[in-house]
This record gives sequence, C-alpha cells and structure tokens, in this order.
Amino acid sequence: MPKIVDHDERRLELVDATWRIIARLGIEGATMREIATEAGFANGALKPYFPTKDTLLTFAFQHVFNRTNQRIAEVTAGKKGIPALRAFSLEVLPLDEERVNEARIVIPFWQKAVNDAEKAEIHRKSMALWTAAIVAHLAEARADGEVTAAVDDATLGGHLLNMLLGAQITAALAPAAQASFGLEEQLEAFLSLL
Repeated sequence: MPKIVDHDERRLELVDATWRIIARLGIEGATMREIATEAGFANGALKPYFPTKDTLLTFAFQHVFNRTNQRIAEVTAGKKGIPALRAFSLEVLPLDEERVNEARIVIPFWQKAVNDAEKAEIHRKSMALWTAAIVAHLAEARADGEVTAAVDDATLGGHLLNMLLGAQITAALAPAAQASFGLEEQLEAFLSLL
C-alpha cells in the first residue's frame, strides 16, 4: 500500500528546517540542499513543494506572519484596550529563541521586498492588518480613559509598530549569547506615555 503524504505537513517541516538553517548559517547558507538535509529529505524532494529558494522564503514569511497572528489571537481573546495592546506587542517582540528565529526569516524577506513588488505587497498587507489591530486597541483604550495622549491613535499606532519591527532587527543582529534587550521594559515605558 502506498504511503500517504500530508503535503501541508511536509511544507511546514521544510519551513521549520529553513528557520533552523537561517538561524545557524544565515540566509546565504540556507541553500536548498542544506534545507533538504536539515529536513531529512533528498534534495530533489523539495521541488514539488518549493521550486525555488525564493518561493520557499516567501512561504516561510507568510507562515511567520500567520503563526504570529494565531498567537496574537489567542493572547488577546477577551481583552481590549491596553491589556490587548500589551498582549499583541509581547507576541511580536522577539523575546525567545522562536521569535528571534522568526525575525531572522522576516529581515531577509524585507531585503528582497525592496526590489520585488509582489513581496512588498505581502509586507504592506501584513502591516496594514497589524496597524488596524493596534489602532483599534488604542481606540478602545482611549474610550475607556486609558489613553489620554494628545497624539492621534494612527500616529501612536505607527510609532508602536515601528518600535516592534525595530526590535526584530535588534534581536536578529545581536550575538547569540545576548538574552535580554530590555524590550519588555521599553514596551512598558511606551505604554506608560499613553
């Protein structure tokens, strides 16, 4: 009887292998051969799933975004205002090895998006969703009297989003032994200014 292969599961295995390779060797070291070896597949076995490294990186970026959104949905369920904003932000901040590795996927994707309209559009859509969520949480907080800053919610939301994205760069470029960047304290400082 032929073996039944779960193609979605296999794609995710390849994405996980890609993350591990990028974390160890960087984006240039993440060759299709290295990824296949890391995942325990023959090199040619990747082609049906990802014909090129570029398609694999695009899928990996979308998977990072989807995974982060799943975590965000879980931790913000039943929350609103500042508690929801804090929970949202803590899921984006690179506070553990998994999220630092996610940042290491996102940063090379950004580099490619600079000259690739399709990738730039993926990023724009992703950030539009995050901005809308952040601004909605800020509006809830303002309505409940938790935010009194004279600055409008769109500007505050943009400030927070830029802080979160900048934190990804900081963590991805830091030495592996550096465990803390003071990111949670910086988030709390920002929230206190609201």
